[in-house]
Amino acid sequence: MPTQTKENYLKALFFLDHKHDNITVTDLSKSMQVSTPTVNNMVKKLQSGGWVKYEKYKPLKLTAKGRKVAALIIRKHRLTEMFLVEKMGFGWEEVHDIAEEIEHVNSEQLFDRMDEMLGFPKADPHGSPIPDKSGHMLEPDYIKLSAAKAGTKARLRALDDSSMELLLYLNKKELELGMLLEIREIEPYDQSMTIGYPKHNNTILTREVCDKLLVEVV
Repeated sequence: MPTQTKENYLKALFFLDHKHDNITVTDLSKSMQVSTPTVNNMVKKLQSGGWVKYEKYKPLKLTAKGRKVAALIIRKHRLTEMFLVEKMGFGWEEVHDIAEEIEHVNSEQLFDRMDEMLGFPKADPHGSPIPDKSGHMLEPDYIKLSAAKAGTKARLRALDDSSMELLLYLNKKELELGMLLEIREIEPYDQSMTIGYPKHNNTILTREVCDKLLVEVV
């Protein structure tokens, strides 16, 4: 099994792979917030463990083994977040740092029990998909709220950013996953949206916020 540090690198590579076709050492350095030489040293260790493919001047690639390890870490993280919210009453803005610690616990039985107690959820409290026990993860076909047109009704399904700042902002707006949103107006100048939903009839959201809300048009 990889060490906790190696797991963090593999997880970072997994997320980078969803954003870039060609992951560089510099990309990984920025993601991990460490120096390039430190990343180079770790990449060599990951390569020797069979988790990463690396050739000089070529993109970094997770191997099938590395991808599965990364997906299972993400599975543990997202199951933990869901358990903390659903069974322990934590707010969705409180769970990330706790899950960062628990995701490294090496006990398949613990996370299988969590999964069972939660009723085998498909997504975490922020709407992000939970990989299955084989490391497979289905990516839902949601669109950004900012891509929807005026007059559209859409259900809020997930967040493209689960930062503390955004979650606290959504708490203030009383916006929750599963809510039906109606786009009443789009401001031509800055693309801000006026939306209605169960707790608020007319709320203005900036383009920046709308870019981070993932919806399913109904």
